[in-house]
Amino acid sequence: MLDFAAIDFETAVGYHACAVGIVTVRGGTIVDEYYTLIQPPDNYYHWGTIRVHGITPNDTECSPLFPSIFPEIKKRLTGKTVVAHNEAFDRNVLLRNAQHYGLSAADLQLSQMWECTCKIYRRKGYKPATLSACCDRNGIALQHHEALSDARGCAKLYLQHLQNC
Repeated sequence: MLDFAAIDFETAVGYHACAVGIVTVRGGTIVDEYYTLIQPPDNYYHWGTIRVHGITPNDTECSPLFPSIFPEIKKRLTGKTVVAHNEAFDRNVLLRNAQHYGLSAADLQLSQMWECTCKIYRRKGYKPATLSACCDRNGIALQHHEALSDARGCAKLYLQHLQNC
């Protein structure tokens, strides 16, 4: 149970990814962190997403497209328990980007449902149960809406949950 991968995506518009952070945990210790910007289709952004995470078309104009980083995602997620703070969102970002580019997400051998720290901490009575609120309450440093920081915060929340079960 202390082996898993935590993931967070930032999106440009809809489910089109513009950044991903993945934190790999083995034996309760963070052993790998991966982060990259991703150029969304046509490098197009909705102004509202830029306001949330601060990533702009200028930041991703020379970044790889999703198919180029898919092998890195595959290497870090295949067959693992995957954790996200809003698992439905991040799972859909992964699946929809794979589908958009004709990649096989089935190759990842992932569960239909991932572990969701938002749901876990809601059940613990946290209100609000946002990633920033949960991290703040648990003394976890977070630069919210920066994909690697969010994935790291999620991993630490999940570890705390596992250690207190």
